[in-house]
Amino acid sequence: MPHFAPVRVRAGLPLAGRLVRHRRRAVAAGLAVTAAALVAAGPRDADRSRGHPDGSPAAQASPASPEDRPARPRRPGATLTAPVRIADAATVRLLRPGDRVDVIAAEETVSGGEARVVARGARVTEVPEPAEGAGDAGALVVLAVPRATAAGLAGASATARLAVTLW
Repeated sequence: MPHFAPVRVRAGLPLAGRLVRHRRRAVAAGLAVTAAALVAAGPRDADRSRGHPDGSPAAQASPASPEDRPARPRRPGATLTAPVRIADAATVRLLRPGDRVDVIAAEETVSGGEARVVARGARVTEVPEPAEGAGDAGALVVLAVPRATAAGLAGASATARLAVTLW
């Protein structure tokens, strides 16, 4: 049998060794592959623009009925300003922007009144001047509240008298 030189095996794949030596490039390449995969797995309706039922300028100028409009993505912690009419105008005169209040809805029923807290820790953003001749209509206050609380405030103001307590 003839004598052969020993066989030496090189370590692993040549590409893996290069990627280890150039980590920044490897991370960049990994991010690019991940981004391409996310784009490929995204929605297939690529011809529609975001926020509009279709990409036409007419649809952008005059949106269709609310059922046809796409839903906006909602952030759970998003706050918005909600104007609220408080039954006691004298209480509203005590409020200043930045105050924290609880809003209580008092429903009057035949068997008595029932009160429930509609908003806790709402921040007062504005106290508009009362309109002349408002009489016993109460006073308006603008509150910063989470989106779900704003919906509860709007519903409660339609069926009950609202009051505030200061923190």
